[in-house]
Amino acid sequence: MTRKSADAAGRHTIRDVAARAGVSASTVSRVLAGHYPVSAATRTRVMRAVKELDYVADARARAIAGAGASTVAFVLDDITGPSFAQMAHGVEREASRRGHLCQVCTTEGDPERELAVVEVMRAQRAAAVILVGGTVESPGYHERMSGIARSLQSAGSRLVLCGRPPLGPDVPATVIEYDNEGGAFALCSHLLSHGHRKILFLGGIRGHMTADGRERGYREAYAARGIDPDPALIRTGDFTRDGGHRRVREVLAAELDFTAVFATTDMVAAGALTALREAGLRVPEDVSLAGYDDIAFARDLYPPLTTVHVPYEELGRIAVSTALDRSPTARNEHRLLGTHVVVRDSVGDLRGSGGAARADRPARPPAEQPVGTRPGGGVT
Repeated sequence: MTRKSADAAGRHTIRDVAARAGVSASTVSRVLAGHYPVSAATRTRVMRAVKELDYVADARARAIAGAGASTVAFVLDDITGPSFAQMAHGVEREASRRGHLCQVCTTEGDPERELAVVEVMRAQRAAAVILVGGTVESPGYHERMSGIARSLQSAGSRLVLCGRPPLGPDVPATVIEYDNEGGAFALCSHLLSHGHRKILFLGGIRGHMTADGRERGYREAYAARGIDPDPALIRTGDFTRDGGHRRVREVLAAELDFTAVFATTDMVAAGALTALREAGLRVPEDVSLAGYDDIAFARDLYPPLTTVHVPYEELGRIAVSTALDRSPTARNEHRLLGTHVVVRDSVGDLRGSGGAARADRPARPPAEQPVGTRPGGGVT
């Protein structure tokens, strides 16, 4: 009679497989690892037993034993966002190329869930844990992130902050950023250079790292020309299509005067475009529109959207390669990737029109032309 060896959850163990196949547990391990010579007959018996018992090897045990592919964890707020999907694609492709599995985890913006996910990945000995996107800074943010970084380092793993600022020179973490603020500066400068002064800014939640950086770039572009933006035209909210639609409707209902819209994501810009059309306004003849991210559908909107290109897929790829290629003695690495404005057809030129919101046949710049640089060369 076979000795009962199922675990506490009732799952079959490697000893069950060995007993069913009539071999030792070490032989089952060799067959599953695939690195050792085993006769065809023995392999057939073991795999038949695995199938009959629906046996699944414990991932933590395999990682500790050095068997199987190690994991690269990709942790983000929401996988439905197009920019996150592009980054996930870069992470998965680079991890796969290097023989690693990619595990995607979502937190829905909950810091406690983020911490719990990272702890699970540490226990499973993930080769790297990549935290993606901005977050709302709190008094305990740096302390919590620093603790996570040191915990992963002690387990032989690595924390990678992708799109978040560094934690400090003594924290063992890899930081892969893009010039978020510089991209916003370049885009707002582009609008201002075309005669727009009343630019409706559809920002994100105050305190959110990404949102705050884009608002700073917007304000700095105005300051560089010695003028101030209209505070009534700075509207905060979420980064969704519905959020953009709602805020533009509110501004139109309030009869505020503006000639251009700077949406801090392309999804927000898509909602803004719908709201403008519902109000009978044409883009760019009546109101100019610009977005941020350069996600795939931006070029398919009508008119095609002027926006800031962020190299999201490259960010994901570099996050993996930098973490896995790091020196064993490295404390931290910091990479900053450039952003640039992609000019399409959604921005009209008010120069020579007296600044009127409805310029006659505004001049349109050539499509797909990177423009604008921030002082200090922050934008490519």
